[in-house]
Amino acid sequence: VQLQASGGGLVQAGGSLRLSCAASGRTFSGYAMGWFRQAPGQERECVAAISWSGGRTYYADSVKGRFTISRGNAKNTVYLQMNSLKAEDTAVYYCAADRRNRLITTTTAYDYWGQGTQVTVSS
Repeated sequence: VQLQASGGGLVQAGGSLRLSCAASGRTFSGYAMGWFRQAPGQERECVAAISWSGGRTYYADSVKGRFTISRGNAKNTVYLQMNSLKAEDTAVYYCAADRRNRLITTTTAYDYWGQGTQVTVSS
């Protein structure tokens, strides 16, 4: 069972990145998916989440209007489109899966985690 996050990198403020999270090893049918981030010295926070159907989404206030979460057609892939990036978006970004299909923002609600991908925004 694996979640593989990719797409991070170094970008200037105002730029864009698209993160991807691919599930392998099992089907994540019925799972909600979330994107979290953790900056040095800070707690891991949920920035976006999406239900299995894609019909429900959650965004942290700090990213509303700039980030968009979506699922691929096969629903085993989830994306995070990040636009108008700011220096404060710099963090390691993780994807996670919740088998109960909730849109809960706490880390303990999620059953599987990816390895993280670094996003660095230069100002």
